[in-house]
Amino acid sequence: MELGVVGKPNVGKSTFFSAATLAPAQIANYPFTTIEPNRGVAFIRTACPHAALGKPCNPFHGTCQDGRRFVPVDILDVAGLVPKAHEGRGLGNKFLDDLRQAAAFVHVVDASGGTDFEGNAVKPGTHDPLEDVRFLEEELAHWVRGILSRDFDKVARRAELEETPMERVLHERLAGLGLSENVIHAALGEAGMDARPSKWGQEDLLRLTGRILKRGKPMMIAANKADLAPPEAIERLTEEAGTIVVPTASEYELALRRAAKAGLVAYEPGASSFTVPDPSKLTAAQLAGLRKIEAFLAAHKTTGVQPCVEDAVRKLLNLVVAYPVEDETHWTDKKGNVLPDAFLVPKGSTAKDLAFRVHTDLGKGFIRAINARTKMVVGHDYALQDGDVIKIVARA
Repeated sequence: MELGVVGKPNVGKSTFFSAATLAPAQIANYPFTTIEPNRGVAFIRTACPHAALGKPCNPFHGTCQDGRRFVPVDILDVAGLVPKAHEGRGLGNKFLDDLRQAAAFVHVVDASGGTDFEGNAVKPGTHDPLEDVRFLEEELAHWVRGILSRDFDKVARRAELEETPMERVLHERLAGLGLSENVIHAALGEAGMDARPSKWGQEDLLRLTGRILKRGKPMMIAANKADLAPPEAIERLTEEAGTIVVPTASEYELALRRAAKAGLVAYEPGASSFTVPDPSKLTAAQLAGLRKIEAFLAAHKTTGVQPCVEDAVRKLLNLVVAYPVEDETHWTDKKGNVLPDAFLVPKGSTAKDLAFRVHTDLGKGFIRAINARTKMVVGHDYALQDGDVIKIVARA
């Protein structure tokens, strides 16, 4: 599962990416610093079931600290997007192609209003961040419409002649975007499309692709540079953006994570405070910088970067964590590793869905599952709950 970090140039996308992942990324105060996409891994925090078992766990991926499991999430930071990117302007075509497999987008916006559409620095407050939200939604919709529009009249007439459901036709044409047929079916209903696809015009397709994206690739807002933005600007974004908005100060988060890695501060990503074990190891400038960060945390409780990642997974994509095991008594795999795997799955997924996620053969051979917490046998349609520990029984 991959999250795409998107936005126009010079709003702090790469800083956000580096703060979330501690992966290296080129960061500079000018447009199009990022050319090739940056890839890294962030983590969401969740209570680990091992506390109920009374034994420490052995994660294959991520870590577990003080009873909290850190479950990995892939993050992609792509080149900045400018108006008319879908026509190839800037690095638009490359930007959009890089995003094909992203499950959701974190749109990094300069909440201070200090960056114009091209990514150039302007006087704070002179650019409206809401315009950035709208233009990016429009660019993505134009991009998907461009994919659908190729020979659409011919495809639509053939679908009518053969009485092929349009969700099937559209699903095939959008196969490279990782969208389900159910998403497209729902979007068709919401967009109010004519029953005869041969009657659909370009505006109809644009309306449809907008609905497809909202359902299939949802987007939230990281209101970045919140340390420079007036409170009313953040409030307006929150009220009018039409999606989840999290105030963020990516530079502060990156500074804290790097300092923590160097042992200069004690800080857990997403925490509301940090400590300085030995101030004598820091310069006067570093201490002054930390005081600024401390004041921001006092007002906002968090830098916002970690909550952005977690909100994208938990609220935007509505995912829960499930732990497949082979021994329902000891919660281990065959080698005795306790709770080695943690899977992010859509809320409402079934035990059989989890079996397929573990391995295709396990899903095909599914017989039943056992809830390791209750020791109760459950069927293929059992809806997974967040934190479930599940043994899958399948034909060999």
